[in-house]
Amino acid sequence: MISLLLETTLGAIQARKELDSRHALVLIGNEPEIREIIRQHNGDESLFEFVHTTDIIGMADNPTKAFSQKPDSSITVGFHLLKAKQLDAFASAGNTGAMLVGSMIALKPIQGIIRPAICSIIPKEDGGMGIILDVGINADCKPEMMQQFAVLGSIFVESVYHINNPKVGLISIGEEDEKGNLLTKETNQILKSTPHLNFVGNLEGRDMFNNKADVLVCDGFTGNVMLKLAESFYSLLRKRNIHDEYFDRFDFENYGGTPILGVNSTVVIAHGISNAKAIKNMILLTRGVVEAELTEKISIALSEIPVNEQIPK
Repeated sequence: MISLLLETTLGAIQARKELDSRHALVLIGNEPEIREIIRQHNGDESLFEFVHTTDIIGMADNPTKAFSQKPDSSITVGFHLLKAKQLDAFASAGNTGAMLVGSMIALKPIQGIIRPAICSIIPKEDGGMGIILDVGINADCKPEMMQQFAVLGSIFVESVYHINNPKVGLISIGEEDEKGNLLTKETNQILKSTPHLNFVGNLEGRDMFNNKADVLVCDGFTGNVMLKLAESFYSLLRKRNIHDEYFDRFDFENYGGTPILGVNSTVVIAHGISNAKAIKNMILLTRGVVEAELTEKISIALSEIPVNEQIPK
């Protein structure tokens, strides 16, 4: 955990250099240790705000129990500050489960959202980029959830990555509308009738890296398998000391993290093994999500889409 604290602090120092004076960067954790790291690396403590916490939610902790049983952990405190609107956003490379629990308990989903989603950046072979969602937190889905993933992903890439009128594709086992399982067949029909959505139809796994779509929609089980398979090819190339300009773009450090799409504030999660570069990019992504007013745009979009299910109040 000391290593993560070190990398997080160094990443914050790097990010601070790219933020302007109107951005306040609040570091939540063991304040004396954080300050010492800043001093040791010739950083300026006056450029940061600090919130001291004494507890830690470890990677092996049960997320739900830890969130309630460790009230002085950085994750729990961060969510309380976010809920109280003392922060505009909260980003962390800590326990992902606890970040998801905090988002659901402290912030709650945006009105109308059935289940929030997370996405992953997909480098495109033409030099561009797209996203795939969901990639893990919703293994079992219903068509209405997939419809919302399409809307969430479309708004995200248009607002944060400035892809105009993004093309949305549905991952299936064939391009024809009638191909797929019950979930993809019904989702295909729903996406066709979703207003303000540039749906281009079914796509196959081989379309993941071409430019047929900017947003790839699938259930979290499928998305996680596809993502891990892509990561494994990158790892194999690195182990063999093979460097390629395109495949080097698969390095997660370049993107920093992913927002939890569909909750009532900006929450960004990063890989637990993030280094300083990844942390810096996580912070810069967080700034972009806040400035894009993503939460507000999602709320407006959902008001225009009929949904058959709501989260119980």
